[in-house]
Amino acid sequence: MKKFILPLILITCFSVTGFSQGFHLGAKVGANATKINGQSFKDGFNLGYQLGGFAEIDFSKSIGIQPEVLFSQSQTTTTTYNGNLTPNKDAKLNYLSIPLLLRINTGKLLTLHVGPQYSIVMNNDKSFVQNGSDAFKSGDFSMVAGLQLNLGTLRVYGRYNIGLTNLNDIDNKEQWKSQQIQVGIGFKIL
Repeated sequence: MKKFILPLILITCFSVTGFSQGFHLGAKVGANATKINGQSFKDGFNLGYQLGGFAEIDFSKSIGIQPEVLFSQSQTTTTTYNGNLTPNKDAKLNYLSIPLLLRINTGKLLTLHVGPQYSIVMNNDKSFVQNGSDAFKSGDFSMVAGLQLNLGTLRVYGRYNIGLTNLNDIDNKEQWKSQQIQVGIGFKIL
């Protein structure tokens, strides 16, 4: 299924551009504050980063979609020993995140974003899990809500992502779910 998600998004984007009122491409970079809920992890947000590209496809002056492809790094720290995780270990998880956001343009200056995001784990921190098996399921489905300031070719954005998928792939003792706050800037290239 993973092999079909990115091509499906790309085909949708290219076919929709023929019917769109406005089409723009851009690049973005920003910071992530990530937290994984669960007894095995430190309570609090940890800093990471994200970078990637986006497309703005407006169907009218007020509504459109914004598909993106982002490389996103999340960090966390374990707090307890549950048989599989070593306590007080830092973990860096790299994700390929693919949000497909509804764009609600409230005017030329402000755009609201809401929609789903699917993130694929690109690596597992092997020192994080003693047995070397997958610590996290290979995908995380989440919902995104945020806003974006449109300042000419500059985009300034802030978002909140709430994970809906249980990331625990080790046992059934507890659920691990992610939360993320993103802030960053983007540049409209085309």
